[in-house]
Amino acid sequence: MARIIARLPRPDDPVRTTALTLLVIAALCAAWFGWSWYSAAHDEELAYSRTREEVLRTGEQAVQNLNTLDYRNIDAGLKVWLDSSTGDLNKQISGSRTSFADKVRQARTVTSARVLESALTELDTRSGKAVIMVALQITVTPQEGKAVTKQSRMLGELTRTRAGWKLSALEPASVGDTGGAPAQ
Repeated sequence: MARIIARLPRPDDPVRTTALTLLVIAALCAAWFGWSWYSAAHDEELAYSRTREEVLRTGEQAVQNLNTLDYRNIDAGLKVWLDSSTGDLNKQISGSRTSFADKVRQARTVTSARVLESALTELDTRSGKAVIMVALQITVTPQEGKAVTKQSRMLGELTRTRAGWKLSALEPASVGDTGGAPAQ
């Protein structure tokens, strides 16, 4: 014990005392910041928040995709629709693809959508289901004539698939709708 005490800096050596004090403070700070970083990196709420942002971003894009179509490139547009959907919605698009494409080609319209606002109203990561409400500005431009712009609210259900989150249902949101799951 006497040897350890003999090695400790003497109060009359202020440089060594200051250096030792700074070393102890630096070690404590490093331990605290390390623990804080580890806690934040493994926080379940942070992981949930990241998933929520991913689902919201994916849902916005999928709803926008399913409200955008150009008669001059209908096959590519409908492929995007199919790639953005799953389940019954995907089957519905596949089943009516040919007749729908013929109608759009005949009408010669270009429809484009832009997301104005969106919100996830439900997210269940365990079951892989989410509900999104999206406010859109939809512009329909005929080959001849003026473009018509309208605003619309859509309610969509997303389902987690092996390829990521995709729309499994989509319908117009009625006035007073609070964002529950859309009818299937």
